[in-house]
Amino acid sequence: MYLADHTWPELGEALSDESVALVPLGSTEQHGPHLPLATDHLIAEALATAAAEETGVVRTPTVTVGVSPHHRQFPGTMWVDPPEFRDYVESFTRNLAYHGIDRVVFVNAHGGNVQHLREVGRRLHEDETAYAIEWMWDESIPELVDDLFEHNGPHAGPKETAMITHIAPDLVDTDRLEDARDDGLVHLDESDAVVHGARTFYDAVDNSANGAFGDPTDVTPEKAERLFEAASDQLVRLVEWLDARDRAELLPKDRVA
Repeated sequence: MYLADHTWPELGEALSDESVALVPLGSTEQHGPHLPLATDHLIAEALATAAAEETGVVRTPTVTVGVSPHHRQFPGTMWVDPPEFRDYVESFTRNLAYHGIDRVVFVNAHGGNVQHLREVGRRLHEDETAYAIEWMWDESIPELVDDLFEHNGPHAGPKETAMITHIAPDLVDTDRLEDARDDGLVHLDESDAVVHGARTFYDAVDNSANGAFGDPTDVTPEKAERLFEAASDQLVRLVEWLDARDRAELLPKDRVA
């Protein structure tokens, strides 16, 4: 159920102690010449919606702007600084706990958010407010992603192109797929992104002139559907696993004697 569509009396009946909430988070940032800036938050919201409908747990509104300063050179990209992002997410997660939700899945679709969501989860776990974990969709199905696409990329490549092809195909500029490939970076391991074990870059534009990585021409509607269904299935399974845990299992362990 989508929390914001319901009245408070309805939610008063639906929310209970030891319940689960899905919080979709993404970004508003460049995704090459072929995908919308909304790519990440559209993916997160679609997956959270599918899992909430399947399991009956609560889905919150989507956090649409994340930690994206490494894409700032591309027009339209928006970002918040890490401390403000962490404080904001922590604050509204505590709001959820106030209403009885004690376990939360941050349904994340932006790599720049990962470490900050994990830090928020650690804080909430440490003071026993809630058990909040970060879930990144592509990390739940790495073998399938590798099997489906010959030249993957960490950003604006075939996996994200496939997800938007499934979720919002009208937002994919199919006339620019070859441009994304040819003017971007297909083989990250052939660049100077890592030299003698050191990451040499800070911004996406340092490695890709148009912000795309990988080969998005390798996407088909069939592959797109398979990818989305596999990721949503993993999220459903995670929710079911989390819902089945006793609260005591999720709290911090006692100090070792």
